[in-house]
This record gives sequence, structure tokens and C-alpha cells, in this order.
Amino acid sequence: MRYELVLFDNDGVLVDSEPISNRLLAGYLTELGHPTSYEDSLRDYMGAALHRVHDLVRERTGRRLPEDFDDVFHRRVFAAFARELEPVPGVDDVLEKLAADQVPYCVASSGSHQRIRVGHARTGLDRWFDDGRIFSSEDVGRGKPAPDLFLHAARRMGVPPERCVVVEDSPLGVQAAVAAGMDVYGFTAMTPAARLAGATGLFGDMAELAGLLA
Repeated sequence: MRYELVLFDNDGVLVDSEPISNRLLAGYLTELGHPTSYEDSLRDYMGAALHRVHDLVRERTGRRLPEDFDDVFHRRVFAAFARELEPVPGVDDVLEKLAADQVPYCVASSGSHQRIRVGHARTGLDRWFDDGRIFSSEDVGRGKPAPDLFLHAARRMGVPPERCVVVEDSPLGVQAAVAAGMDVYGFTAMTPAARLAGATGLFGDMAELAGLLA
């Protein structure tokens, strides 16, 4: 394998959480007086840390979101995860092959550590990711599209950026990987290929990923 580390985004790549979280985010913002459709949420916030939601709302309206916004949103998301969340089809096979081939991998997500762990516990992916393989935007000062998170994860895993590859499904994530000097494969299951411009390659089914990484 030509890469020494595979960095996975979490939401939409490992767990099929983007439809759930963006539906709830759009509903909550609308409830607070910031009309937002599901499509708006995908366009503006998919792949981003929650601070982007605060920043964009304030920039557009001059108003701050409530202080308890993050806590309320997370409670709603975690409740929905417990009912609905599933792993992305085929991702177990990808992780099993990486483990069998002894290829190092980790997750580098805009989501909080709690969100990552809740999702993995619900879907059974926790068996693939111990604490040493989990990195969150909480660990760095800036989330995607800044490269900080990917660079932090690579440094902690002991691999230079040019030997890393990122698996992403959001434009912000692709931008972050490119800025980090890493190859990046864009997953188009939910995101139009045109929005992942700059990716090293694109794929629409997890069954294709192993061949791309080889």
C-alpha cells in the first residue's frame, strides 16, 4: 500500500449520520428564528464543527445563538442516533481489510469526542477505534477547512503528511486535506462530485475504496 496512514472523516464516511444531524440542525435553527432547510444545512454546515454554525448565524443576522445551543443540539442528535444511526454500508469491510493488512488508520472528525464515541458505540464501530485512533476538532484551535486537525492526527500517529490519505465526504474536509498536503478521496454518496473538486479521486461506494488506496 502506498500510504502509511488512512484518516477517515466520521460523519457520512464511517457512520451514516449526516441525514440525521442536518435534519435536526435545520429544524432547530428554524425553531430559533433562523429559517434553514435541510438542503441549506448540507450546503453550509456539512463537515463543519459547530463553531461554524455560530459564526455564520452571527455573520448573517448579527444575533448570537443561545448559550445552551450546543448542549440542546447534541441531546437531540444523540437521542436520534440511539433510534436511527447505522454504519455506512461497506465500511466494516474496509476497516477489516486495513486491520488485516496492518495499515494504520484513524478518525479525524469535526464532531466532538462524545459524538464520535456515541456513534461508534451505537453502530459497533467502536471495536475498530480505540482512544489512540480518535481525533476531534476539539483537539485543535481551528476546525476544517483549516488543516490543523489532519496535521495533528498525523503527528500523533507518527506519519508525515505526504504519506497520509484522507477519506472525506464534505467540501470543507477536502479543502482541509489539500491544505494539509495529503491525498484525499472524496465519497460522493451524499455530496455531488462537483462539490468535491480538488480531491485526488472520487468514489461512490465503499467497495471501491480499497482499490483506490492500494
